[in-house]
Amino acid sequence: MDLNLNVSGELTALQVMQDSPVIPVIVLTDVAQAVLMARALLAGGIRMLEVTLRTPQALACIEAIARDVPEAVVGAGTVRNAQDAQASAMAGARFIVSPGYTQALAQACRDVRLPLLPGVATASEIMMAQADSLSELKFFPAMQTGGPAMLKAWNGPFGDVRFCPTGGVTAANAMDFLSLPNVVCVGGSWLAPADALARGNWAQITALAFQASRLNVKAD
Repeated sequence: MDLNLNVSGELTALQVMQDSPVIPVIVLTDVAQAVLMARALLAGGIRMLEVTLRTPQALACIEAIARDVPEAVVGAGTVRNAQDAQASAMAGARFIVSPGYTQALAQACRDVRLPLLPGVATASEIMMAQADSLSELKFFPAMQTGGPAMLKAWNGPFGDVRFCPTGGVTAANAMDFLSLPNVVCVGGSWLAPADALARGNWAQITALAFQASRLNVKAD
């Protein structure tokens, strides 16, 4: 990953996906942990950070990272509606990740000028997203919805779509996905495990990020 790459302007979903082999899927319950965690991931070579809106503290965590760790690129995950998208943008999120896809959410992300990585689990959902000019998609939940075999099957009819599989992806099976021609990156929660956050074990998080950022991905 080139940490000197300029990401000060608006991003595309593809740029978010191409920055590192893994986008960490982060659940934070303590704002005091947000900046330290972001710095730990950044030290390991991961700067695209998806903070999920699964806790009441999530937006404040996004705001803290955006303010205090400008070298990181913080995004909001588990965004489900226009209100979530607007609140995420106001908090300083630079990209949006959703578990599913709706036209209303896609329009809301366009309104706040943030790239959307929407979740899909079926061919019909892929087609609906493509009809709305979205071809960089999150395959979710990846392992529960067919895993690498499903993505291999989709590469025929949807060879122009690029995926970020998320859900059940681990350090052990990440390369099963990353070796596929239609996979750009994966999303994974193993980079910021709850026990490491609880203990403030930032060295462990940095080590996990270092390993993830150097996964042996295929050449372009």
